[in-house]
Amino acid sequence: MDPHLFPTSFLIFLFMIFILIRVPRSVCANDDRFTTCGDQLFGCGKISKIGYPFWGMNRPGYCGHPGFNLSCQGDVTSLKILSTTFRVLEINSTVQKLTVARDDLWNNICPTNFVNATLDWSLFSYSSDIANLTLLYGCPSIPVQVPVPRQFSCPANSNNNNSYYEPFSGTGTIPGLTCSNEVIVQVSQSAATTALDLTSTTSPSKRLEAALEGGFGLSWQANDAVCSQCVKSGGRCGYNDSNLFTCYCSDQPYTLQCNGIPSGTGSSGKKSENVTLPIGLAIGGTVFICVGLVWFFLSWRQKKKQRLAAASLQTKSKDLEAPPSSKGLTTTPSTNFSQSIPSYPSSKSDLENASTYFGAQVFTYAELEEATENFDASRELGDGGFGTVYYGKLKDGRIVAVKRLYENNFKRVEQFVNEVRILTTLRHENLVTLHGCTSKRSRELLLVYEYISNGTVADHLHGKRSNSGLLSWPVRLNIAIETAEALAYLHASDVIHRDVKTNNILLENDFHVKVADFGLSRLFPNDVTHVSTAPQGTPGYVDPEYYQCYQLTEKSDVYSFGVVLVELISSKQAVDTNRHRHDINLANMAVNKIQNHTLHELVDPSIGFETDSTVRRMATLVAQLAFRCLQQEKDMRPSMGEVLEALKGIKNEEYNAEKAEIVDIVDIMEDDVGLLKANPPPFSPDSHKWVSSSTTPNSSG
Repeated sequence: MDPHLFPTSFLIFLFMIFILIRVPRSVCANDDRFTTCGDQLFGCGKISKIGYPFWGMNRPGYCGHPGFNLSCQGDVTSLKILSTTFRVLEINSTVQKLTVARDDLWNNICPTNFVNATLDWSLFSYSSDIANLTLLYGCPSIPVQVPVPRQFSCPANSNNNNSYYEPFSGTGTIPGLTCSNEVIVQVSQSAATTALDLTSTTSPSKRLEAALEGGFGLSWQANDAVCSQCVKSGGRCGYNDSNLFTCYCSDQPYTLQCNGIPSGTGSSGKKSENVTLPIGLAIGGTVFICVGLVWFFLSWRQKKKQRLAAASLQTKSKDLEAPPSSKGLTTTPSTNFSQSIPSYPSSKSDLENASTYFGAQVFTYAELEEATENFDASRELGDGGFGTVYYGKLKDGRIVAVKRLYENNFKRVEQFVNEVRILTTLRHENLVTLHGCTSKRSRELLLVYEYISNGTVADHLHGKRSNSGLLSWPVRLNIAIETAEALAYLHASDVIHRDVKTNNILLENDFHVKVADFGLSRLFPNDVTHVSTAPQGTPGYVDPEYYQCYQLTEKSDVYSFGVVLVELISSKQAVDTNRHRHDINLANMAVNKIQNHTLHELVDPSIGFETDSTVRRMATLVAQLAFRCLQQEKDMRPSMGEVLEALKGIKNEEYNAEKAEIVDIVDIMEDDVGLLKANPPPFSPDSHKWVSSSTTPNSSG
């Protein structure tokens, strides 16, 4: 070995020792919470091996959802939902169902406190085989001649000695019977049938006890879509000290998925630095092997350099002796070959020509390829009509969404340039921010946006996040207002979005709106009333007058926004071939339901339309507004500015009490917007070939 190598190799040897000594601490150690949430499962009595969203006993709170705290006493597992404690009889994590029974009525059909239990509807719902039994206490004596087969006994010294149970609510179930207390309890359908069996020889008290102890079914949901994303990335679901969902991974916690956006560690745990002896021995052996390999490599490289240097000297001496014409002969074949290949200037040359494009930063293709790990399929965030969006991390640490257009042809270049030009010109808090792009002459067309982590409105309404239960009515109304603000801003800037739909409305973690996807947008000339262009857009959202007349106006966006409003009210998809043929198109369905006074059949029951008068009033007014947006003739529709003001008025309850109680929306329409009932409803999808729910241009614009 060359003695000159010794100092360099020795330094590398010391460096390797230092690095490898650190390996056990930084690589081999798992985050305590990742290990704990995988190993520590809840178990009590017959309930065993229960993981997320449940926690309790030896399973820490950060391994579960705050609303799923199990407790164990003896061999009895309990779960408190709001203010009521239930005994947990069974948990089926596969189908996300559990069987529970009222703890206060267990072996005790004569309680001292009379409680009607309620559920946390954002987390739980009753299963389909549920039935109600009404327990009546403190009832007057009934004459002997009146048969009461469902009477049960309470202690003689109790005021509730005369007690009965009935299959439905109301103290008037037995004629002339008025009782002092009433408790409604849930049981399974089969248990209710047995308890109410008049032919049974078992006493009513025993039948009632058996029905109550049989329990009833509940379904649960707890950030299911987000947790699934976390698990697929190798993480374990939980919540941090701030009661926010956290994905615990082997190295550290992340917000949604492993190797995503790091989450605050809180105070629930810290990284373990304990390493077992076998790992230490393995690392020690690896140190010596690696050092030997490095030493050998350096020696080999030094010798190779010496050989190349000697060969270079020989080549130079030959070149000096060769005639000048020989160089031209050697380059000609390669030059001719390169001219036969279509020329795509490299991203590097593009960047040298211009560092910005319409004011947007120009990235090289190689930069974005590295940021997305070569556009790995596991990093796909979504798939639209024009391209796929990938999760990416730039060298400066920024988390971004990289949109990769499907084709690099003239039409795609036009849409690419259009989106860059619009997004670099406009700035609004409810429009997605464009960080930059590749050059339009790059080998692929790529757009770089800010990363919005909470998915789309479509995801939360009827997609992969629809079971989260996070879209309450106030959240939905705020989404409508912020989307309208973005569209009103675009129209004021002479821009028509042209592809307004719930898939293009992104949501931040606090559910603030970011409107995206401007590939189809048009800058609207100031001196014309419309632009003639072949219809493009998404089935179910396309303005029928635009489809008929090929005339694009701001009112085309208003129509599409009307469909979005109906989606927010109903949680239904804009086009669904599984519905009745007349209801495949949601716009048709909404117009028909409103005209037929059956709005309740359209509204998503989870928003509280039937139970909350304020929600019913506001949702009715939003439906009225959507109805106006969905008018066949564009002149009958309000402007986006008017839509925005109407939504703000609904939120601020600026409508008077008489309007607030209006149920007959059709009459309002006749008074306010001159509804022509003779007008046909919007085009039925049966008359056109709607082939998919993604953005599908019908022809070039």
